[in-house]
Amino acid sequence: MAYVVTEACIKCKYMDCVEVCPVDCFYEGENMVVINPNECIDCGVCEPECPAEAILPDTEGGLEKWMELNATFSAQWPNITMKGDSPDDADSHKGEEGKFDKYFSDKPGAAS
Repeated sequence: MAYVVTEACIKCKYMDCVEVCPVDCFYEGENMVVINPNECIDCGVCEPECPAEAILPDTEGGLEKWMELNATFSAQWPNITMKGDSPDDADSHKGEEGKFDKYFSDKPGAAS
C-alpha cells in the first residue's frame, strides 16, 4: 500500500507533505507533486498535513488514474525533499473541481 496525490493538489501545491515525509518519496511537477509508490512506506504522516486534502491511501476506490499518474511522473520529475513556495493563487484553487482537465502540466517542477 502507498499514498497517492490526487487532483486536489493541482494549482495548490502546498508541499507541507514534503516536510514530514521520512523517506523523501515526493516528486515535483510544475503545478503539483506526486508520490513514488515504490518508495512510499505507508506511514501516513503526509495525509493530514495536506491543506488541500489531496493525499489519499491507495486502498480507496476510484484512484486508479491517480495511482498511474503518480507512478509515471515520479519516474520523470525531480525529487523534492524540502517545502518550496506554493503558487501565489493556491488558496483560490483549493476545492476547485475539474482541475486536471483545466490545468494539469506534465512538465517537471523547479525542485526547490
